[in-house]
Formats: sequence, C-alpha cells, structure tokens
Amino acid sequence: MTPILLAVACLIVVTLGYVGLCAASPFGDCRKCRGMGHALKADRKGRLKRGKDCRRCKATGKRIRVGRWLYNRWARIYRAGAS
Repeated sequence: MTPILLAVACLIVVTLGYVGLCAASPFGDCRKCRGMGHALKADRKGRLKRGKDCRRCKATGKRIRVGRWLYNRWARIYRAGAS
C-alpha cells in the first residue's frame, strides 16, 4: 500500500471514529474547568476550596462537542430550507 493511500485510510478511520464519538456522546467535559463546573482556589492555609462557577459551561461541567455542534447547525439549516 502506498503511503498516500495509507494516510487517506488513517484519516478516514479517525474521522469515522470522531463521528461515532459525537453520535454516542455529544457532550464532553468543559476544557476550562475540566468537567468540575467550578474553579478551585486555596485559602490562606493552603486547603482547596470551591471557587467561582465556570462561565464557559455555566457550572454544568459539560460542553457540546465541535462535531455535534456542526451537525446540529447543519440539521437546523436543512430543516429550515426544506419548509
């Protein structure tokens, strides 16, 4: 198998894997708070305490994946154009 065909095959496998991940689990952990929903801060003694709620995920700890967001956008436009 030539290197170009191998690269194309690997790209197709990775793409299909990501599509399957977005279909099975459309939400992933928030990258800012790492899925906790809030920041951690230390008090003056060094003990960890709960910080402010994460503004990016609105304290849920979950965010929609990019592939699922693109699919939802495409489906919304398709349904609006079909009417």
